[in-house]
Amino acid sequence: MSELHDRLLAAHEKDDRKGLIALYTEAADRAGDLIERSFFLTHAFVFALEAGDGRAPLLHERLREMGRI
Repeated sequence: MSELHDRLLAAHEKDDRKGLIALYTEAADRAGDLIERSFFLTHAFVFALEAGDGRAPLLHERLREMGRI
């Protein structure tokens, strides 16, 4: 996940909220276990909430289905 990690860092440096939502969602989709997937989805969800992004309900639902909310 090194290339994805680099893209996440770059998005943080630019404060690219839309990019961070997409990248954390991508990281969650690539995650190897439930804890890692939950970590990344939670970050995507928080950034989506802060940005008023339309992906927030979908991210919330994914976390709920995982028993994390």
